[in-house]
Amino acid sequence: MTIAIKAIPCLSDNYAWWLRDPATGQTAVVDPGEARPISAMIRAEGTGLDWILLTHHHGDHVAGVVALAAEFGARVAGAAADAHRLPALDEALRPGDSFTLGQSAALVLDSPGHTLGHIAFSFPEAVFCGDTLFSAGCGRLLEGTAADMFASLATLAALPDYTLVCCGHEYTESNIRFALTVEPDNAALRDWAEKAHAMREAGAPTLPTTLGLERAVNPFLRAKTVEDLARIRAAKDSFR
Repeated sequence: MTIAIKAIPCLSDNYAWWLRDPATGQTAVVDPGEARPISAMIRAEGTGLDWILLTHHHGDHVAGVVALAAEFGARVAGAAADAHRLPALDEALRPGDSFTLGQSAALVLDSPGHTLGHIAFSFPEAVFCGDTLFSAGCGRLLEGTAADMFASLATLAALPDYTLVCCGHEYTESNIRFALTVEPDNAALRDWAEKAHAMREAGAPTLPTTLGLERAVNPFLRAKTVEDLARIRAAKDSFR
């Protein structure tokens, strides 16, 4: 049995992620950037909310925490290293820890680069990676270095191909446009460009993708060295 997962659009282009352990019915939401759409979704599902999981401290990932915790009595888990910048934590996690939702266990992964305290939650079927890995892209280096991001992406790349990539933003089409300047002859990337465009035209999210797809289309995940990643990241930062 695998966890149930739903993307909840928030703000202008964020996703929070709702998950439910099928054996126990325990639920969690990852990175609630605002409370209202998440509260509405939880009430529509007819469930409560047991946990709020945080990948990093940025406001567009945590602004809904206090209201949701008050409304549903949810507990909050996030990085111990970032506890001073996060809403009050009930469980402070360190890389290598296991977080358990009902009978579903996630390994806490260290994933700095976008921020220094960034973590990801790796369940057997899905990884909730915040702003580290996007479809066809990666997070901006706001606090960490290219070496930090290279190591974080290598950690994610070690997960199985079938792993669902549940990231924090709907950046896919803009990331693809840039990725095609890096690998214009990448047939898998061109195919993904067509599929992603059709999804967005239909009003559907492009996420989650899979690590297998990202290995085929994502220039940051495909970078062979730190220097390659730094060069591609610098080009992306100036891309319009």
